[in-house]
Amino acid sequence: MTDWTPPPYADPTSFTEEEITLDAADRRTGGTLTLPQTPTGRGVVLLTGGGPLDRDETSGPNKPLKDLAWGLASQGVTVLRFDKFTTGHPELMGEPGFTMSAEYVPHGVAAVRLLRRYVDQVFLVGHSMGGKVAPLIATEEPRVAGLVIMAGDTQPMQHACVRVMRYLRTTNPEAVTDELVDQFIRQAAVVDSPDLSLDTPAADLPFGAPPSFWLELRDYDPVATAAALDRPILVLQGGRDYQVTVANDLPAWREGLPAATIRILDNANHLFIPGTGPSTLSDYERPGHLDPSAVATILAWLPSASEMHAM
Repeated sequence: MTDWTPPPYADPTSFTEEEITLDAADRRTGGTLTLPQTPTGRGVVLLTGGGPLDRDETSGPNKPLKDLAWGLASQGVTVLRFDKFTTGHPELMGEPGFTMSAEYVPHGVAAVRLLRRYVDQVFLVGHSMGGKVAPLIATEEPRVAGLVIMAGDTQPMQHACVRVMRYLRTTNPEAVTDELVDQFIRQAAVVDSPDLSLDTPAADLPFGAPPSFWLELRDYDPVATAAALDRPILVLQGGRDYQVTVANDLPAWREGLPAATIRILDNANHLFIPGTGPSTLSDYERPGHLDPSAVATILAWLPSASEMHAM
């Protein structure tokens, strides 16, 4: 595997890093605090996407959240990123009662409170499911000054699973069979059913996640939750993303958040790594770095968001 190297927009001499721990909901997890030599007084907590991902959101040879942390810190933004408690322990995602909020919210709130000791304002920057859950964390922690939602999904996840599997059936038929597509269709129907309950077998549900996970997601509206916050919001979307898409997810953010800043990075895939042509599974094994436009857009937005929040 190719070793990660710093992106061109990062200056490792301009910051230092410290290991931290977060204790919340009777679970401890590790993280990294990235401290710029010349801080702006603004900080961000990074939230990874769905699954048992580490603080860097390591995906094959890529570490998009480490790219982002180093890019922001090189320009004076203090950054805290952390491992989810499921990192290295995917079996925890199958425990009865497991939910998205249980996986993200307690440690997300703890991260905001820790970072607030170092900076005047803390923003949440969430990718994928991290973007989807960011409004919920901000609801629980009023000291969040604003949100950056990167490829945050709004389409019901069970429907997105079917759409993605159908897409991959055409782009990666060696990996996705007709039988697998049919399986996700059946499982999505179980999630949609009014009969879904805590007694529904996890084996009948997408990814084998317990019914508690799907019951919460079915009732959670990330757009309405974000709209109720009355805080500055930046929504970033990759034009080549087939998981969270311009066509299926972005319209809800546009309609529900008329005051939000929305930017589409045409060449970016789901990890916000630029490329050309249709995105496929091979994108995730090809070394690259987070699109410099994503870093630049966040850096340009933060000062104005700081002013809006201070008003």
